[in-house]
Amino acid sequence: MKTNRVIIKTPLGNAILEGNDLGISRLTLTDEALEPTPHPAPQLTEAIAQLEQYFKGERKEFDLRLNPEGTDFQKKVWQLLQKVTYGRTSSYKELSNDFGNPLAIRAVAAANGKNPLWILIPCHRIIGSDGSLTGYAGGLWRKKWLLEHEQMEKQQSLAL
Repeated sequence: MKTNRVIIKTPLGNAILEGNDLGISRLTLTDEALEPTPHPAPQLTEAIAQLEQYFKGERKEFDLRLNPEGTDFQKKVWQLLQKVTYGRTSSYKELSNDFGNPLAIRAVAAANGKNPLWILIPCHRIIGSDGSLTGYAGGLWRKKWLLEHEQMEKQQSLAL
């Protein structure tokens, strides 16, 4: 089955989105100077719309068919990541406890780092147990931006 690819502009740089009839398989961010795709494949239009809504602060969760490639272990970790809701964070330690193996922190962190669906599977919401921002494949500045973006609503409601 042919995989479709589209490039869209986001506040974090260009996003490369890939997928087909089975679902979205990859979303990554890049600093590369790429031209946005003028006519995306129909399989990707809903994902594009939902990402635009997310970046405008109008969407807190995604309702898309996801089809990431990975090992069974990675896929189980990625399912746990999806339970960390918008505006919240978790730690690698908490994630490994949720996985059912408190000693699997490094393996869980490695699976988190292999997540091919940045933002859609919110690996940016996983932080160090001490509250520190830890690695993010797209760069820590993007992780910080995403976490701050998801906190904006809370900050605005406190100001009212």
